[in-house]
Amino acid sequence: MEWYLPLIWALVIGFAVAMYVVLDGFDLGIGILFPFAKEEAERDQMMNTVAPFWDGNETWLVLGGAGLLVAFPVAYAILMPAFYLPVTLMLLGLVLRGVSFEFRWIAKTSKYFWNFAFAGGSTVAAFMQGVIVGGMVSGVKVQGTQYAGGGFDWLTPFNLMCGLAMIAGYALLGATWLMMKTEGEVAKHARRQATIALYAVLFFMAVVSLWTPLAHPRIAERWFTLPNFLFFWPVPFVTAVISVLCWHWLRKGNDTMPFFCAIALFFMGYSGLVISNFPYLVPPVLTVWQTAAVPASQLFALMGTLFMFPILIGYTVFIYWIFRGKIREGEGYH
Repeated sequence: MEWYLPLIWALVIGFAVAMYVVLDGFDLGIGILFPFAKEEAERDQMMNTVAPFWDGNETWLVLGGAGLLVAFPVAYAILMPAFYLPVTLMLLGLVLRGVSFEFRWIAKTSKYFWNFAFAGGSTVAAFMQGVIVGGMVSGVKVQGTQYAGGGFDWLTPFNLMCGLAMIAGYALLGATWLMMKTEGEVAKHARRQATIALYAVLFFMAVVSLWTPLAHPRIAERWFTLPNFLFFWPVPFVTAVISVLCWHWLRKGNDTMPFFCAIALFFMGYSGLVISNFPYLVPPVLTVWQTAAVPASQLFALMGTLFMFPILIGYTVFIYWIFRGKIREGEGYH
C-alpha cells in the first residue's frame, strides 16, 4: 500500500476544512451578530459585505466532505452515524441561511422572518460544527470498523461547550470582518462586539486546553511528555501573543489586523486539534491508514482533485480581490 497517499489526502481535507472554517466562518459570524444590529439599514450593510462571497465559501465544505467519503470511506461510515443529527442540523442551518439570504432582499412584509431565519440558521450551523469538533476530540465508540455508540453519544457537556465556543469564534471573525469592510455605525458596533467575542474565545480556549488533557490521558501524554513538550510548547505561547496583539489593535482602532489575528487564532486552535489527534482520523482507535480506501481509488480521485484545486484557489483569490474595499451604507450588490 502506498503509505503516502493517505497523508496527501489528509492534507487536502485538512486544508479544505481550514479554508471553510475561515471563509464561511466570518459570514456565519455576521449571521450570529445579525440580531444585535439596531437598524434595517445596518443589516443590509452587513449582508452586503458577504454577498459576493458566501456561496463560494461553502465550496470548501463540499470538498472536505466529498474527500472524506472518497479517500477514507471507513472513517466516513463511522463518523456519519456518530454525528448524524448534528450534521443534519448543520446542513439544515446552512440551507436556511442560504435561502433567507436570497429571499430577504425581495421580502417586503416578511423581512423580519428572513432576518430571524438568517440569524438562526447561522447560529445553529456554527453550534453544530462546534459539537462535531468536540466529538472528534472526545472520540467515538468503535467496534472493529463500525460505529458502536448511540445516536446521542455526541450530547455531552464538553461537546455542547465546544458548540458555544464555535459560536464565539465565528462571532469574532464576523465582527473583525465588519470592522475591515464597513464604515460608520456598523464598524463601531463591530469593534465593541469583537472585543467581547475575543474575551469569550480566550475563555473557551483556556477551558478546552485544561479540560481535554484532564479528561483524556492520550491527549495529556501527547502534549506533556518529553520530547513532545519541547516541540509543542510554542503553540500556546504563540496563541497568547496573537491574543495580546488582537486586543492591542482593537484598542488602537486598527481596521484590518484584528481580522487576521482572529484567523491566526483559529489556525492555532486547529493546529492544537491536529496535534492532539493525528494520526487518528477516528479518535482514538483508527488512523488515516486504517480507514483509507484502496490506493487505486485514492489515486484516481486525487488526479481530479489536484486539477480542481488551483481553480478553487484562483477563484477565491480573484473574487476577494475584485470586491475588495469597504461597503458604505446604501451600497451593495443587489
